[in-house]
Amino acid sequence: MKVLKALAEHRDMSLGDLIEGIVLHAFEGQAPFSPATLETIDQLKRIYGLELGATDSHRLVETTGKADDEPS
Repeated sequence: MKVLKALAEHRDMSLGDLIEGIVLHAFEGQAPFSPATLETIDQLKRIYGLELGATDSHRLVETTGKADDEPS
């Protein structure tokens, strides 16, 4: 989320507008970013320590936000 927020700020647009543009491109099977923007994204990923890629999205599990050792 930090990378998306930073990219939106870098492009001087709202996070919602950025996400909408990404989704609209995805719905049409198009790449949403130019090579220059992809380089910016790579730099932001390094800054924020994002090591996940597209294949990782299939293995992500949503948590409740509680620590594992907290009673329910």
